[in-house]
Amino acid sequence: MKASLPEVNFSDWGDVRYLHLGTEWVQGSMKLDAPFEIELEYVQRMMAWLLFVDPAEVAKRHAMQLGLGAASLTKFCRKQLRMRTTAIELNPQVVAACRGWFKLPADDAKLQVVVADAATEIRKPQWLGTVDALQVDLYDHEAAAPVLDSEDFYADCRALLTEDGCMTVNLFGRSSSYERSLAKIVAVFGEEAVWAFKPTREGNTIVLAQREASRPKRPVLADRAQSIQTRWSLPAPKWLRVFKPVA
Repeated sequence: MKASLPEVNFSDWGDVRYLHLGTEWVQGSMKLDAPFEIELEYVQRMMAWLLFVDPAEVAKRHAMQLGLGAASLTKFCRKQLRMRTTAIELNPQVVAACRGWFKLPADDAKLQVVVADAATEIRKPQWLGTVDALQVDLYDHEAAAPVLDSEDFYADCRALLTEDGCMTVNLFGRSSSYERSLAKIVAVFGEEAVWAFKPTREGNTIVLAQREASRPKRPVLADRAQSIQTRWSLPAPKWLRVFKPVA
């Protein structure tokens, strides 16, 4: 199986390093002078689950990424948020590239990178009900459509979450249908539990789904957003202008 995995390479443009899987499509990026910040707008939006968590509780929680990319989310959750962090990545070359070129730290008591097929790995009993923030960004080297995008897959994702856990998903692709993907997520989580951003300029649409639906009042979200910006320099107040429930 590994023979069919794409080659991994990177390119530098100015002060930004980009990860590629053998094509020109960008699979992730890193600011060379700020390697533990999140550089891309859509990746920043994958952190929108912070709006539903007391900031003082964040460091006690568990984040999981399906798809490592350039490790932006993994590094941010482990280094900036100080969370227990697990990443699941199919391609061992991507892990090696992140460690060699993108400042991904070695595994430790709070960081674990698992080389595995996410669809299989997340069904293991050890993960069920343990994840507070699940971040799904699974694209092949052509970046054409999500690799895993079925109702069964999203049901497996929901089973990972703690009672107040959230999943964020990057939906983007030239041959994928956002509306179809959204319908599958809604079918599993319920429309009351699903929120979505407007697309970024590049066409990435981030969808958030809660294990159990809650509708925080706007002042609560605004207060959280300001706290997120102050603590972690994420543009959360801007998110609230382009982020709302789907129903």
